Amino acid sequence: MDPLDLARAALLGIVQGLTEFLPVSSTAHLLIGQDLIGYEDEGSAFTVMIQLGSILAVMWLYRQRIFDVVTGLPTKPEARRFALMLFLAFLPAVPIGLLGKEFVTGALHQSMAVIAWAFILGGIAMLAIERFRPAPLIADAANTPILRAIGVGLFQLIALIPGVSRSGATIFGGLLMGLDRRAAAEFSFFLAMPTMMGAFVIEFLDVKDHISADRIAEIAVGFVFAFLSALVVVKPFLNFVTRIGFGPFAWYRIVLGALMLGALAMGWA
Repeated sequence: MDPLDLARAALLGIVQGLTEFLPVSSTAHLLIGQDLIGYEDEGSAFTVMIQLGSILAVMWLYRQRIFDVVTGLPTKPEARRFALMLFLAFLPAVPIGLLGKEFVTGALHQSMAVIAWAFILGGIAMLAIERFRPAPLIADAANTPILRAIGVGLFQLIALIPGVSRSGATIFGGLLMGLDRRAAAEFSFFLAMPTMMGAFVIEFLDVKDHISADRIAEIAVGFVFAFLSALVVVKPFLNFVTRIGFGPFAWYRIVLGALMLGALAMGWA
C-alpha cells in the first residue's frame, strides 16, 4: 500500500468531515480536492463510503435524542410527532433523488463551472436571507410545525445541484420557515440522518463492485478521518452561527466560486 495514497485518503476524509454539515457543499469540496491532489476515485466508491463516517458522527453526537425517540415511539406522543416530522421533511427527496440521480452524477458533477456558479449564487442567497429573513418563531428544532418541516424538506431538493450544499439549503430553508439560527442548523442535522443514510444505501448498491481489496485501506482511513473531523466540527459550528451568523460562510462561497471561475477562464482547471 502506497503511503501517499493513505495520506490523500486521510486528507479527503478530513475535507469530507469538516464540510459535510457546514453550508459550503462537501460534495463540491471533495470533487475539487480530488482534482487538486490527483486522487482517482473509480466509481465514486471512496466518496460514498467516507460519507458514512460523517453520518455516523452526527448520529453519535445526537445518540441520546435518537434513543429517546426510538424507545418513546410506542408511548410518547412527542416522540411520534418528531419521527413523523422528519419523515415528512425527508419524503420529497426520495422521488427527486432517484429520478435525478443519473443527471446529477453524470452531468453536473463533471462541470466545475456549475459548481463555481452554485457557490457564488448560494453565497449571495445566504447574505440576502440573513438580512431579510422573517423574525424567528421557533427556538427548538424538535418543535418545528409539520408544514414548516415539509417546507424545509422541499428546500433540500435544491442540494441536488453540486455546490449548493445540502446543509446550506436546509439551514436557509429553516430560516425562511421561521426557525432561529441554532434551530435551523439542528433541524438540518436531524434531516441529514435519514437523507444521507438513504442516499448511502442507494449509492452503495451502485459502487459496491468498485470496492476492491486493495482499496479497503484507503476507504478505512478516509472513513475514520471523516468521522473524527465531523465529530469535532458540529458543536463549534452551532455555537459559531448562534453568535455570529452565516455571513462568513456566504463570503467564503463567493470568493471560492470567483477563484474557480478565474481558474477556468485562465485554463488552469
